[in-house]
Amino acid sequence: MGKYFGTDGFRGEANENLTADHAYKVGRFLGWYYGELKRQNGDDTPARIIIGKDTRRSSYMFEYTLVGGLVASGADAYLLHVTTTPSVAYVARVDEFDCGIMISASHNPYFDNGIKLINGNGEKMDEETISLVEAYLDGSLEVFGQKWEEIPFAKKEKIGCTVDYVSGRNRYIGYLISLGVYSFRGVKVALDCANGSSWNIAKAVFDALGAKTYVINAQPDGTNINNNAGSTHIGGLQKYVVENGMDVGFAYDGDADRCLCVDEKGNVITGDHILYIYGKYMKERGKLLTNTVVTTVMSNFGLYKAFDELGIDYAKTAVGDKYVYEYMMKNGCRIGGEQSG
Repeated sequence: MGKYFGTDGFRGEANENLTADHAYKVGRFLGWYYGELKRQNGDDTPARIIIGKDTRRSSYMFEYTLVGGLVASGADAYLLHVTTTPSVAYVARVDEFDCGIMISASHNPYFDNGIKLINGNGEKMDEETISLVEAYLDGSLEVFGQKWEEIPFAKKEKIGCTVDYVSGRNRYIGYLISLGVYSFRGVKVALDCANGSSWNIAKAVFDALGAKTYVINAQPDGTNINNNAGSTHIGGLQKYVVENGMDVGFAYDGDADRCLCVDEKGNVITGDHILYIYGKYMKERGKLLTNTVVTTVMSNFGLYKAFDELGIDYAKTAVGDKYVYEYMMKNGCRIGGEQSG
C-alpha cells in the first residue's frame, strides 16, 4: 500500500485527510497522463475517463473537483452520477474508457469518502500507475523519462469537456437483467440499499426479473448512507424479512460492491455461504475452472471443511478483493470472494 492509496483507493474523512485539493490533483494527473500515453502512441484524441459516485454529501464536491482537474488537463469526463462501483468497472471496460473513477468510502460513515481508480479493463488500477499519482501529489513526479515540477494545462480547443453519461448506468442495469436465467415471478424479495448507490438500481433489476420487490433504506439524504442500514447492519433486514414473510433478502453496502443475504427465517447468508453455494453449483455443472474457489484468510474454517467434502480445492489470499482477483487472473480461477460479501 502507498502513502495515500490503500487496497481500496484513497480514503479518509472528507476535507480532513482527503480534501477537494487532493481530488483536483488526482484529476489533473489522470487527465494529463492518459492523454500523454495516447499522444506517444500517435493518438491525439483526448483521454476519456468515466466517473461514478455514491450518495454522500461530499461526493458531489469530489466529483466536481475531479472533473475540474480532468478537463484542465485535456481529458473528457463522462458522468454516470450516483451509481455502483461494479457499474463503473463494467462501463469502463465495455465502452473502452482509458480509466474509471468511483467516489465512495464503501461501508464507512457519511463523513468519510474515497477515490477508487479503475483501469480500462474494469480492474483495480495497477500499483505502478497509483505510485505515479502519489508522486504527483507529493511533487516528486518522474515519468516519460523526465522529472515534472508541474504538468501542463490544456489550452484553447484542447481543454476537455464534461459529458452526461447516465445512459451507461442504464445499460449496466440492462446487462444485469440479461444475466437472469430464471424468473423470480411470485418470489418476495427484500432489498436493503443502505441509503447508498444501489437505491435507484437494485429494485429495477429484481422487478424486471418478475420478483415482488420490497425496499428499505432507499431514501438517501447525503448523511444517512450506511447509518444502521445495509450489509454492515444486517439486523434491520433480518427483522424485515421475518416480519413481512419475505422469501429472501439482499443487503448492499454504500457503493454496492458487497452483498449479504438473509433467508426466509432471517438467517444471515454470508460471503462464505455464497461462495459455497456457487462453488457447489458450478462444480456440479462442470464450470468450476481449476476446481478452485479463491477466498481470503478471513474465511471460516467450516467453509474449507465443506469444500473438502465436495472435493473442491481452495486458495487463501490476503484480505481485499483486489488480492482475490489478482490470484484468480494469475491462476485461471472462475470464482472468488470475501466472507464480508
